[in-house]
Amino acid sequence: MAPKHFLQFQDFSRDELDYLFERTRWIKERFKRYELYQPLRDRTLAMVFEKASTRTRVSFEAGMNQLGGIAINLNRGDTQLSRGEPIEDLARVISRMVDVVMIRTFEQAIIERFAAHSRVPVINGLTNEYHPCQILADIYTYVEHRGSIAGRTVAWIGDSNNVCRTWLQAATLLGFSVHVSTPPGYEIRPATGTRDASHFRFFADPHAACHGADLVTTDVWTSMGFEAENEERKRDFARWRVDAEMLRHAKPDAVFMHCLPAHRGEEVAAEVIDGPQSVVWDEAENRLHAQKALLEYLVCGRVKA
Repeated sequence: MAPKHFLQFQDFSRDELDYLFERTRWIKERFKRYELYQPLRDRTLAMVFEKASTRTRVSFEAGMNQLGGIAINLNRGDTQLSRGEPIEDLARVISRMVDVVMIRTFEQAIIERFAAHSRVPVINGLTNEYHPCQILADIYTYVEHRGSIAGRTVAWIGDSNNVCRTWLQAATLLGFSVHVSTPPGYEIRPATGTRDASHFRFFADPHAACHGADLVTTDVWTSMGFEAENEERKRDFARWRVDAEMLRHAKPDAVFMHCLPAHRGEEVAAEVIDGPQSVVWDEAENRLHAQKALLEYLVCGRVKA
């Protein structure tokens, strides 16, 4: 039987996602009570990093350890990828030695090729195109604070990057709307195929995109790989900073999220990210708990509470 992978958010059904949110809640509650829960004893996670990471590495490594397993960290320079070994061969070898693999890399095609030749589940820790683990944690955070996200409105302000595209996939699956506002020239490309017109609206004015939103979220203006464009992007995105005035266009009980790292004074004002509507630190912590639920599901299947 072919292994189950999590390469895009839409790889899971709504039923599977609802199950993961409930498992996240259960696992987090046990963690907060300091109750030992180790369903992955004697299991091994291989983490392959071609892109730098803080939250992804710590959350997966700590999470696997807390579940009783072992996490092995592999940077590109630690593997024969740096000497030209085909990704397909690496997949064939690593998947005979471990129980699950997480990869943080560049093009989505790389992780798709790895998964096609893997005997074990593969998790997308981030690619240029998608960031499904981040949105899994983000939506759980919203559910934790405000209840079901179905029927709600999410305002995405800034670059139409991998996180934005994953929000659009989630909207179609879970029945909420996404208002996207980007500067001219940074719009979502139709070829991404990640949006359902009934769940997506584009706004040239970021204030209008925030109007009536239940959740306002953003990311850095310059993602990894685009550092050469940094100064140009600072000029282009100047009107897309989420500040208190912009947030006032959202609902009074709207929450603010940012996947981090954040640059105060650029994509978000300090008064917002450090303000009362920010749930950024819960969001960051929930990467740990949501990914533990994901690891448990991919390795063990559905578990009865």
